[in-house]
Amino acid sequence: MAADPEVRELAQKFFAAITARRYSYNFTWLGRPIIQYPQDIVAMQQVIWDVQPDVIVETGIAHGGSLIFHASMLELIGGDREVIGIDIDVRAHNRTAIEAHPLARRIRMIEGSSIDEAIVQQVFDAVASRKRCLVVLDSNHTHDHVLRELELYSPLVRAGSYLIVFDTVIEQLPEDFYPDRPWSRGNNPMTAVKKFMESNDRFEVDRELEDSLLLTVAPGGYLRCVRD
Repeated sequence: MAADPEVRELAQKFFAAITARRYSYNFTWLGRPIIQYPQDIVAMQQVIWDVQPDVIVETGIAHGGSLIFHASMLELIGGDREVIGIDIDVRAHNRTAIEAHPLARRIRMIEGSSIDEAIVQQVFDAVASRKRCLVVLDSNHTHDHVLRELELYSPLVRAGSYLIVFDTVIEQLPEDFYPDRPWSRGNNPMTAVKKFMESNDRFEVDRELEDSLLLTVAPGGYLRCVRD
């Protein structure tokens, strides 16, 4: 499918049309808004099941749907596994709902900037005893912020696991698509990933996974670690 230019073009047009209508806001996961595309949810469950991580580190919490989703996958795998979510502003009503969820025991929330040295140290201390870590970056989508996240959190990921960067698709959308946001074409997660990959040979883009999706917010963002 991905090799067919007509199919790819149709997929990109469809994606832009539904994104403009806030398509990702239609879904919840076990009761919490997840703000994600079904295709990427399916891709994430494949990755999590294949990797079997001891801990998932996610920057960006919002309503907590992704935290709950990741926790539910770790619950299925079993054992002593947890999700660590980082957000500069965990809204009180979201924190209350997440802490009241049946899967809350698998979730740890850290409030603060994901690129603040003290916050990063908290995360590293929390995962120090873990053997396999999966990292998901989905917070501030500016080039500088995401690049710094990549530099800070990539050392947590070892061979066989993934470093996943969401919303790289911003680079493929019209330039004025996010007029009220600090990111746009030329300043977004995709540009950060490309810069990061110029000097890092530990990761490769999982093109097979991406091509199977056709619709994804993370083109070029499913980074598989190939060496420690």
